[in-house]
This record gives sequence, C-alpha cells and structure tokens, in this order.
Amino acid sequence: MTKERSSSDKIMDVIEQQETLLIVDDEPSIRTLLRHKLSREGYLCREASDAEQTLNILAVSPIALVILDIKMPRKSGTEVLPEIKSGYPDIVVIMATAIIDINVAIQCLKQGADDYICKPFNLEEVSLAVQKALDRRHLRLELKEYQQFLEEKVEEQTEEIRKVFLGAIESLVAALEAKDKYTGGHSRRVTELAVALGNELGLSAKDMEDLRWASLLHDIGKIVIDQAVQNKPGRLTREEYEQIMIHAHVGAHIVKPLVNGKITEMIEHHHDHYDGSGFSQVIAGSGIPLGARIIAVADAFDAMTSDRPYRSAMSVEEAEHEIKRGAGSQFDPAIITAFFKTLGRVTTHTENLQTNALDGHSR
Repeated sequence: MTKERSSSDKIMDVIEQQETLLIVDDEPSIRTLLRHKLSREGYLCREASDAEQTLNILAVSPIALVILDIKMPRKSGTEVLPEIKSGYPDIVVIMATAIIDINVAIQCLKQGADDYICKPFNLEEVSLAVQKALDRRHLRLELKEYQQFLEEKVEEQTEEIRKVFLGAIESLVAALEAKDKYTGGHSRRVTELAVALGNELGLSAKDMEDLRWASLLHDIGKIVIDQAVQNKPGRLTREEYEQIMIHAHVGAHIVKPLVNGKITEMIEHHHDHYDGSGFSQVIAGSGIPLGARIIAVADAFDAMTSDRPYRSAMSVEEAEHEIKRGAGSQFDPAIITAFFKTLGRVTTHTENLQTNALDGHSR
C-alpha cells in the first residue's frame, strides 16, 4: 500500500520546484526585454498579454512569481492581483508601473503584492527585485512547512515542537540581520524589551506569546529594502524614507499565512504614531493594537541606543529624554509610564544583549 504523503511533504515539493516566472504586460517589447534578461539569470519564463491569459496560464502551470503590469486594457493589474493571491497564495507578485505613486504601491502591497518596480526598467534592479521576492517566497514556504509540521504532531508533543519552530524563526531572522552590522541582534533585543513591558502591563500568557512573535518578526519586511538605502550615512530623501517605511506593510504580508491576525496587526502598525501622524496611517490612539504600541517604544529605544550609519548610539539618558518627549505624540503615554517603571531592568538587559551582539561581530 502506498503511504499517503503528508501536507509538509507537498509544501517541500513546491519549494523545490524549478522556478517559472510569468511576465504580464500588454506590450510585447516589454515582455521580450524582461524575458531575455531573466532567462539569462537562469529562470524559466512565460508571457501573458492580459488578465484573462494570465489566469488561464496560472490554472494549468506551476508559477513561482508573476511580474504584473498595473495598467492593462479591459482588466488592470490591480484588479487581477486579488484574484491571483486568492487562488494561488504561494505565488509572489511584483507590480510594474510607469507611475511612481507611493499610495498606489502601498495599496498593491496591502492587496498582496510583494514588491513593485518602475518603468522604464533598470534591468539589474528588476533582477534584484525578483531574487528578493523569491527569497521571501522560500522563507514563507519554509515557515509554512514548519507550521504544518506542528499541526500534524500529537498534542503532547506540541510544546517541544513549538520551541523548535520558534528556534527556526529566530535563526531565520538572525540570518537576515547578520548581513547588516547595524541591525545585528536588533529583533532579539526589541523582543526582550517588549516582553518586559508586557509583563509590567499585566498581559495574559496568550497576549504575551503573541507579543513575543510580533516583536521577533516586526522587521522581517526589511528584506525588500535596498541595503544602500538602509545603510545610507546621510539624510534620507522622502522617497528613500517611504521605501523603508513600507517594510511594516510587507512584513505583515509575509507572515499573514503563518500567524494569527493579532500578530499580523502588531507588525502592520508598529510604526504608527499614537496621535495618528505616522506614515500612511489610518488609525490612532487606542485604535492601534496594544502590542504595536508596546513594540513602538521598544523598537525606538533600541534604535536610539544602537549605532546607526548616520549617527552614533545615544546614551541611555539621551534616549530616555527622547522617549519622554514623544509621549502623547509618537508613543502611548501609558506605555511610557510602564517603560520608566522597568527602565533599570530593561537597560541593564539591553546593554548585555548589545555587548553580546558586538562580540559576535568581532569574531
């Protein structure tokens, strides 16, 4: 008798499939340009000229990534995007646009797109965007495989397997941060600070677990950000700042298939300002998830007390002053009160973590 294959085996099959890209544009010359470039990079490429042809191909062919033009006749890319993500959630989508409009880009990201590229194309940037999107796809599929592994095990093994799952997540996040000397250990430190604040605020065990996950994964969306922009030593342009701030939306999209809605919302809103003045913000005050308000303080404090390309680390006293100055505007005053109650414990622990991170880089 043939043994039935598990769901995790099937997920690994998807990960291991040769990656085929679908290039969707109503202009043949653009499809040819992208196909020639990406074929030389080793990808198998197919082409479609409109939404109907796109959906027909997806129905019969295993596609890993779609480059989708926004402006097409009859049905636009923004209209067909939700159909692709609904029917084929493991496919990553890069939107192509001739109009540089950050609001359109954010809307596409919220609908499930993984990235966007602008016409006229810089082919090297297109290649990099494709590779980053496929890297994120691999990450999601691996995380999905871990999650499926959890669900297929008997109940008494769940806690031990959960620890293995969390360890795998921590390793993936650490691998991403290890590429940047300025962010090494950042997510781990933010998690420790957020958990300390959650304890001070009396969160339930379940809420603490969600907070831990959200803190650990809060910056995972930065995988899409150009390293040159992240590590720019000078002042960012408005466009560069907007590019970096998109990481909260992207991160929420990456983890959405793997975690509960509370965790996704914390990641989505961890840069929201308490007074509603944050980037592309639609909620404010108590409408912002409590966990996101906690992560905002922990994230800001660690960023202030760590070296950055454009400045040296602040002292604890300087960071304390900045945190206090942001109460009621950037930060929830209640979280600030809890922060200062735990400040001694928090700063001692953070200094130890930062020392360990520096030791790791020195090796």
